Amino acid sequence: MNSNWQTIAMLVVAALLTFLIVGWMNSAVESRQRQELSYNEFVEMVEAGKVESIKVGNSVIDVKPKPEATEYSQQMKYYVVRLEGDYQFVDRILQNHVVTNRENGNPNALLIAVLNYAVPFLFLLFLMNFTMKRMGGGGIMGVGKSNAKMYVQKETGITFKDVAGEDEAKESLTEIVDFLHNPGKYTKIGAKLPKGALLVGPPGTGKTLLAKAVAGEAHVPFYSLSGSDFVEMFVGVGASRVRDLFKNATENAPCIIFIDEIDAIGRSRMGGNDEREQTLNQLLSEMDGFDSTKGLLVLGATNRPEILDPALLRPGRFDRRVVVDKPDLNGRINILKVHSKEVLLDETVDFKEIALATSGAVGADLANMMNEAAINAVKNGRSAVSQKDLFEAVEVVLVGKEKKDRIMSKEERRIVSYHEVGHALVSALQKHSEPVQKITIVPRTMGALGYVMNVPEEEKFLNTKKELEARLVELMGGRAAEEIVFETVTTGASNDIQQATKLARAMVTQYGMSKKFGLMALESQENQYLSGRSVLNCGDATAAEIDNEVMKVLKDAYEAAKHLLSENRDAMDQIAAFLIEKETITGKEFMKIFREVKGIPEPEEKKEEENGLPDTEHLEGQSEAEEGTGDIQVAAQPEDTAENAGLEETDLPE
Repeated sequence: MNSNWQTIAMLVVAALLTFLIVGWMNSAVESRQRQELSYNEFVEMVEAGKVESIKVGNSVIDVKPKPEATEYSQQMKYYVVRLEGDYQFVDRILQNHVVTNRENGNPNALLIAVLNYAVPFLFLLFLMNFTMKRMGGGGIMGVGKSNAKMYVQKETGITFKDVAGEDEAKESLTEIVDFLHNPGKYTKIGAKLPKGALLVGPPGTGKTLLAKAVAGEAHVPFYSLSGSDFVEMFVGVGASRVRDLFKNATENAPCIIFIDEIDAIGRSRMGGNDEREQTLNQLLSEMDGFDSTKGLLVLGATNRPEILDPALLRPGRFDRRVVVDKPDLNGRINILKVHSKEVLLDETVDFKEIALATSGAVGADLANMMNEAAINAVKNGRSAVSQKDLFEAVEVVLVGKEKKDRIMSKEERRIVSYHEVGHALVSALQKHSEPVQKITIVPRTMGALGYVMNVPEEEKFLNTKKELEARLVELMGGRAAEEIVFETVTTGASNDIQQATKLARAMVTQYGMSKKFGLMALESQENQYLSGRSVLNCGDATAAEIDNEVMKVLKDAYEAAKHLLSENRDAMDQIAAFLIEKETITGKEFMKIFREVKGIPEPEEKKEEENGLPDTEHLEGQSEAEEGTGDIQVAAQPEDTAENAGLEETDLPE
């Protein structure tokens, strides 16, 4: 009822504005184009023969002066008010030969008058309604209304079966769902429903999907909106929308409110009285004020928890923090199974191999890879997706498609070949390096002239100092091979150097693997779920010493790589020649040539596992870097194009 009165009031205001505007415009037009004459002046003009014609109306007489009457403008319209007592009017007009017309009544005059006001009125209503909708208020008088999308269970169509790889997060949310279904068994012993749960994790891990799954499992209404939906140009609108949202949610309780990217309004307050802080204050007040026994639950999602206001994170508002992290090996296998439900697969597909090769990938990455594999299968004329399609999809996502139109010179092919063999050979010669899966010198669309793919034999969550040192030596292997064979260096190792410098600096400043600085923490990470940027926590003098220590670590790794390759020059030459001829070789072909040169017997073939899946212990991939553990991400090693002045190395997703 209140809304109807508001609408009526708005229509009345629009009508008044229309009359005022139209009246003002008519008055302004008439003042510029029409001029009133006194009756005396009109009589004098007629008797002086200056009037060419007149049009007699009910109340006024329109006067048209003769062109030779220069004191009167031909662009101006003159009129005079009729004087009813002038009985000589007709005689005077006829004697001076003035053309006289009588104004004929226009039958459409009323329609024209109505349109004169109706068209501006309707246009004004449309403009006001459009403006209100652009402000997110849903039309007239809807500026402060919540524009949250409301779903019911059958519309979300998502349950926990559609979410894989996040077992710990699902377990935390399953308890909340059970509370919504069976509140009695919890309240019986005094337990209360958590008022809110904050989903925290990197982009693409499935935070929004988990929130929808909670609503789908709980069979309750689900309000979904983004944090930016609260913020508008008008002060007070955001706070009004928060009030309206919680009012609607309370009326439909039990229900779930999901605020995605809550950091848009939940950023720590810095003082002042801006719109965002007013909105945050209202959100804090509402989350304190509602009764959790009615079954109202607030879910928030963000990948920047460190910038949220402490008052928002305290118990009593967001009681739980659910970390939705990158999936582990089993999690990635389950995610691939979920995304392959609608995809036809042949018998060669082994998800464990793909999961090993995609360490650090999130659910969105794996869904993209599965879709790319299906596209590859169609492109190659196959009726089902094979293991080859899946590995090609992994490479497409990591380093792009093959550039078949790029033709390198013979010398460049030799340089790239030796560079890649340098990486692979150093990896094979070291005890703590990971096996080689593939070596190629086929250019890729992301700027790679070639790369080496390493896949771990098993998933790891920690790296030892020896393993990190072996990784540094491997990264230096490409540049070392160039110097040994060609007695010069190229721009191809630029990305290798960047990765090696980043790893060496982390060893010195974060992992306590430097004898000079010992266990001193010299660096901290910001935005751990986004950029992961590191910030030094030391003075300028110490920073200079850190640079010297990093330089020493890199120099030692480079000398070790040169020593290994110099002692195995014959193996490097034969493998490089084979790679130049074939362009792409597998890890098995690489190790076969290496063993032949070294006179090492071939190992016995491992039997397949009991479950019928191929043994993947010999496969290669990249080791996974887990947050806070000091593990380092091992990546495929592509080289950059000459246009980018360096061979660029593309990491697997983090």
